[in-house]
Amino acid sequence: MIMEKSKIISKLEPAVRKSCEIDNTLFEKHDVKRGLRNADGSGVLVGLTNIGQVIGYKKENDKVVAVPGRLLYRGIEIEDIVAGFQRDNRHGYDETVFLLLTGKLPDSEELKEFSAYLATLRSLPDHFTKDMILSMKGRDVLNILARSVLGLYTLDEHPDSIALENMIKQSLNLIAKFPTIVAYSYQALRHLYKGKTLSIRHPQPELTTAENFLYLIKGDCNGFSKLEADLLDLLLVLHAEHGGGNNSTFTMRVTSSSETDIYSSVTSAIGSLKGPLHGGANIRALEMMENIKANVKNWKDEEEVTQYLLKILNKKANDMSGKIYGIGHAVYTISDPRASILKTKARELAIEKGRLDEFELYALVEKLTPEVFRVFKGEKSTKVVCINVDFYSGFVYSMLDISKELYTPLFAIGRVSGWTTHRIEELTFSAKRIIRPAFMNVYGQREYVPLGERHHDN
Repeated sequence: MIMEKSKIISKLEPAVRKSCEIDNTLFEKHDVKRGLRNADGSGVLVGLTNIGQVIGYKKENDKVVAVPGRLLYRGIEIEDIVAGFQRDNRHGYDETVFLLLTGKLPDSEELKEFSAYLATLRSLPDHFTKDMILSMKGRDVLNILARSVLGLYTLDEHPDSIALENMIKQSLNLIAKFPTIVAYSYQALRHLYKGKTLSIRHPQPELTTAENFLYLIKGDCNGFSKLEADLLDLLLVLHAEHGGGNNSTFTMRVTSSSETDIYSSVTSAIGSLKGPLHGGANIRALEMMENIKANVKNWKDEEEVTQYLLKILNKKANDMSGKIYGIGHAVYTISDPRASILKTKARELAIEKGRLDEFELYALVEKLTPEVFRVFKGEKSTKVVCINVDFYSGFVYSMLDISKELYTPLFAIGRVSGWTTHRIEELTFSAKRIIRPAFMNVYGQREYVPLGERHHDN
């Protein structure tokens, strides 16, 4: 008689767990860079890129020294890029995509032509929308996005070609279609599981990428303000690229290095982003702040806020994880330039929405946390922490009345431009090689035991 499946799993679990155990001291003994991190916390250098640069520290006498954070797209400071299109009172995402792909800023005519071309690619075939998104159920927008990207393989006449012209064509097609797929996936999800009216709208070519997405999920071009669209465009720009070392971009480069198709590579990057240690931090930051708002009586009382933050760190408040979400970053230490840029516009939107008191609570938590963290760690602690872009982005999305199911997918809408650019670079530069790091086996060698001689302890 076949044992019940649940009992089989229960019997297998202890052996599987034991087979995964590795003595932590072996990592240091063999100089293994866990998580591709050096002992000082800096990233292991595994590649070269022309695309993005993330700066949060410098090396002096073999020591890591914290510096104010900087983010550069193709050598241009993110602050300058944002200031440029905001000064012109226009949206900057399409320009950012052009810059990342080509390495240069477009002139007015090039940008107009480029944006118009992207707009022609936004629509999905009716049968694709029905079969891939509406007919197949899904409770997670990123999961629906991933399977839809794989489905686009079947619509491509040359899906496996890595000729440069074809890779550019495929990249722009994905960049343009991501917002539509995400919007339709969300509409399907809310219809199936929340009993809402199913509304599938056609993309509007005259709208910018941010405006078009808001139209697809809200329905009325008058259903959102100019400032709301400006904030969403800004978030797409800030999420577009973050160097080759972040988990999803590195995943994109690893899979692309095998010369697999773009749809498989992008899907692998989506899978990486879906993981809670990479995407989704803004949701946890938002939920943490909701908890603080509910439990702190006076939002302006620094001492009361400080004591509650200490309770969070001591695992006595919020989700009992001991983490202040939206604080700290793998690279940034003193400041995250994306957070600084977003904070300024977030305040404007908070005023428009009548939520300035909430914004000021966010700003107070930002101000107090580094010192609270130092007190918690002890007087000898030298670790420097700052807020990251996730701290304010969830708050911004909530002011835009965007559902939490869309927070991480919106990250993907912005980041797909960086992913595809890194793929093109990985497969085009002259010194390309398949990425294959080394792992040392420490399991040891054993003798094979014939079936009839085996016992439970073998």
